[in-house]
Amino acid sequence: MPRRPRGCAPPEPDDESTPAAPPPGLAAKLAELVAAAFPGVLAVSPEPEEVLRDLAGLCRERGWNLATWTADGGEDGPADPLAAVKSLPQSGDGETPSLLAMTHPQRYLNSSPELQAAVRSALAAGKTRRTHLLLVQPASDLPPELARDFAVLDCPLPSRAELEAVARGVATEEGELPEPLTPVLDAAAGLTRSEAENAFALSLVRHGRLDPDPLWELKARQLAAGGPLSLHRGGSGFDALGGMQALKTFCRTALTNGSPRAEAKGVLLLGPGGVGKSSFARALGAEVDRPTLTLDVGGLMGGIVGATEENTRRALATVEAMAPCVLFVDEVERALAGTSGGAQDSGVSARLLGTLLSWLADRPPGVFVVCTANDASRLPPELTRSGRFDATFFLDLPGEEQRRGIWETYREHYGVAANDSTPADAGWTGAEIESCCRLSALLGVGLTEAATHVVPVSVSAAEPLAKLRRWASGRCLDAEAGGMFRPGDSQAADAPRRRTSRPSKQNYSLN
Repeated sequence: MPRRPRGCAPPEPDDESTPAAPPPGLAAKLAELVAAAFPGVLAVSPEPEEVLRDLAGLCRERGWNLATWTADGGEDGPADPLAAVKSLPQSGDGETPSLLAMTHPQRYLNSSPELQAAVRSALAAGKTRRTHLLLVQPASDLPPELARDFAVLDCPLPSRAELEAVARGVATEEGELPEPLTPVLDAAAGLTRSEAENAFALSLVRHGRLDPDPLWELKARQLAAGGPLSLHRGGSGFDALGGMQALKTFCRTALTNGSPRAEAKGVLLLGPGGVGKSSFARALGAEVDRPTLTLDVGGLMGGIVGATEENTRRALATVEAMAPCVLFVDEVERALAGTSGGAQDSGVSARLLGTLLSWLADRPPGVFVVCTANDASRLPPELTRSGRFDATFFLDLPGEEQRRGIWETYREHYGVAANDSTPADAGWTGAEIESCCRLSALLGVGLTEAATHVVPVSVSAAEPLAKLRRWASGRCLDAEAGGMFRPGDSQAADAPRRRTSRPSKQNYSLN
């Protein structure tokens, strides 16, 4: 298994064009904390074996003493965590550092007051006896009594260089390594070393060489297994998406111009439901050849104290590891409802908002964020300020020309006859046009009859739509024409009139 590169002090840059040095590796960070006499360190990692491997190498290099503890006792250690912690102070002589590394101790720490007391005593003695307690676990949750006694080290997912070392260790025969290897490393980004090794082996079994498809398949399956992230890759680009010309041009240019000084951050899309905001996010990833990750902010909420923060940290770490990518957050105003920090959720929503806002302001290069919203009045003002996104666009109902193209697309998709006349579609969204074509094929009726089962959002939500347009006027860019959005008379003329009497045939909305 490959070793993580050891960090070193970054050199002084000669000029602004000098690239930044990589951050110090885990071994270098641990060495700093031990040299500074930190008695307690919490290493958060999904791969404890890699942390122990780095730690063992560091201790051999520096001549430090190292003992390890696992729940089964290991080869020569006690299975009782209390005995292991109590023996730590006696292992120190005040000069040579002595370390005790405990793997997955959280279950014992949370249930044993005696163990918590022993840890506090060991940490107090460690400052003079040069003993250090290292906890290695996948989450940063500690009992409140110990939370402030440990320095926390977040161990990142493996970089592409480390994944390349894993790939070359698995694919050792001639012809098993493709050239270039970049597509395989892009597909493996976001996996742990163990997961990547398994995926590489599966690829060799299936194809006889390393291939990206099994890695994308494995990664999508793991993200979908109950986590807040889901993966969308491939599909149609902008050619299959009508309208939004200014928005398409803006995002495509921002992501492909290759500026060495400016990094694209993302866009906030505002508009009524059904106008194609979600479809745009997925099409953008296919257009610029990036995977699209969908973040369910509601799925970040945890039922125990600290779970929400831990879920958020893990999800954002996965997003960063998979860069370059597109991150899609749908209906962000609903996800962040309750961010005033009231008593209903003990301020969890407010802390979640703060974490997301900080990450949006300082997110790493390669992550382009697309957030959508249907209700501007519920958007936290901190989210819309300058600097969070590159631009805010308003997506209005499609015009007559855009609707004509949408009809053609869905007629072909659902096999609707070309001579079937189009119903009156003023004020319809693309989702409603698709629904009409689908119902025509499903019920075996013409488009005009299928249209009686569709109630457009311009009728069912006329007042909220008018309010949304007023808010967007002068605040958002026009996704179709570009420039500042200004609602015109054509929108009022294009909208259908609200029915004042109930029709003889009952209508149903399937949107």
